Amino acid sequence: MSPWTPQGTVYGTLLNFRREWDLWSARMTQDPHKAPPKAPVLYVKTANTFCPAGQDLLLQDGVSEVDIGATLGLVIGAQAQVVGAVLLNDWSVPHTSYYRPPVKFRCRDGFLGLPAQVTAGQVQDWAALQMEVRRNGELVQTVDLRELMRNMPALLADVGEFMTL
Repeated sequence: MSPWTPQGTVYGTLLNFRREWDLWSARMTQDPHKAPPKAPVLYVKTANTFCPAGQDLLLQDGVSEVDIGATLGLVIGAQAQVVGAVLLNDWSVPHTSYYRPPVKFRCRDGFLGLPAQVTAGQVQDWAALQMEVRRNGELVQTVDLRELMRNMPALLADVGEFMTL
């Protein structure tokens, strides 16, 4: 079986966890935005970022550290239905602003760790899911989907208001 690779565009969501929202909330009313976002804030992971399962992340010149983000990817099929889910490792260069698209921080070669395959089927309760990131066996991050500002069905509906899924 060949490793899974996304067929289409991969989008990430910013400011959708309560903790992240709280950390950025003071800046949301400043220029240039002047108000908190009303719609989901998205970013793109381009095809050059895809890093197949088992492949090492190679840091490019000028990058000495990365932020590691355990991410649940939803695989969207016909009629905007979720047909599967994947665990992704969304790496980025640490940065202090979401103003302007963060392409140079998020779209570097190999900056999206892919799984070997998609887990097909429906998840009954997205909020019950929790992901853990371990480095050399040590727990370094827990991602609890109960902490989302928009749960999965609401996020998909809100994004579907301004783009085709």
